[in-house]
Amino acid sequence: MIDGRHCSVHRSHCGCGVDSSLDRAFAERGIDDPGDGRRVLTEAFLRGAFPDAGRRRRLLASVGGSAVLAALSSLVPGVAIEALAAERGGPIEKPGLKIGFLPITCATPLVVAHASGLFADEGLTVDLVKTAGWAVVRDKTLTGEYDAAHMLAPMPLAISLGLGSTGVPMVMPVTENVNGSAITLHVKHRERRDPKQWKGMTLAIPFEYSMHNFLLRHYLAEHGLDPDRDVQLRVMAPPDMVANLSSGNIDGFIVADPFNQRAVYEGIGFIHLLSSELWNGHPCCAFSTTADFATRAPNTFGALVRAMIRATQRAQDPARRREIADTIHTPNYLNQPKTVVEQVLTGRFADGLGKGRNVPERIGFDPYPWQSMAVWMLSQMKRWGYLKGEVSYRQVAERVFLATDARRRMAELGLDAPKTAWRTHAIMGREFDARTLDAGGRPAPGRG
Repeated sequence: MIDGRHCSVHRSHCGCGVDSSLDRAFAERGIDDPGDGRRVLTEAFLRGAFPDAGRRRRLLASVGGSAVLAALSSLVPGVAIEALAAERGGPIEKPGLKIGFLPITCATPLVVAHASGLFADEGLTVDLVKTAGWAVVRDKTLTGEYDAAHMLAPMPLAISLGLGSTGVPMVMPVTENVNGSAITLHVKHRERRDPKQWKGMTLAIPFEYSMHNFLLRHYLAEHGLDPDRDVQLRVMAPPDMVANLSSGNIDGFIVADPFNQRAVYEGIGFIHLLSSELWNGHPCCAFSTTADFATRAPNTFGALVRAMIRATQRAQDPARRREIADTIHTPNYLNQPKTVVEQVLTGRFADGLGKGRNVPERIGFDPYPWQSMAVWMLSQMKRWGYLKGEVSYRQVAERVFLATDARRRMAELGLDAPKTAWRTHAIMGREFDARTLDAGGRPAPGRG
């Protein structure tokens, strides 16, 4: 289906109404990269201003892309077409914001930004709303009840493609955390450490469009199991997993902390593997908004991004981890025993098998949205049947994961950022190179 909702997966002369004249206009303004945040938001604004794809095409054909961009900039001064290039210090369009989050350690930067006054430093008053599950976060973001949200890293990709929900263009300018999850099994399975012995087990995942689902499926497949036939994967809200493990409703789960460590703390479960042992440095959660919000409130969006980047830098500092645990374990945020949260953040923890471990990289906080990681997520959506048909992984990744904007905002804060959004990743002992994949997961021309 080709319509305005799916503009994130098409390029020139497509049904969304973006043609080569607009490509040329972007190039004239120094926006050659299709992943440039300014381009993403310009196209999102055009879709909003001209919902009918045919009208967009006719408009561009008749007057040209440069004229359209100039007219929009002059006629709608309150909406910056090149929103992400807005200068720091511009007026905040919407200072009062509502942001949804789940009470997990992945949300640490969001909580730090809230509790430490980093949002306030940017002129923002944020109501941080604890939310029961990922579907609720998604739905409240799409209805506009939440201005922005803590999401699982694959969620903005899936939403942009209309997978599991109405298709709405999303942008993800900041990765909240890397690693920070684990596979936890009930203590009765201490002697069943080989996944080949897991046939017939029921394992909980937090959401279909999650790194947890994709990592677990990949892990099971690597050990010869069919995740759709040999085990039962049950979607469950993270806060419910420990109780369901205790009652015997599930045999184990893969989820973000602190629930893995909480199961150990309660004597119910043991940590089979940390997610960092599957893919060290994998993204887990992300800060995301609709492209429409970023377009309508570019200065607000920029302020949010700066606050979140500053928060990830603060959370990444090992010297601050105990202090942060003292802040985020409280009822307003994670509502967990301090020792549980501290063990996760410091990487010094009991594994439930009688051992104490020291894994400093158990959770990390790196704000940069690697587009190559997005391609891996999209390839897993295709592999496991969530994504039907063919899309260009690269184009989707570039339009949703705003690496160009992250670099710009990091530079504003005096931070170094990678000069590219593409690199190889070591996943379960194998190298993954996103540049070798084309639409539908086929090898790209001239590669592989």
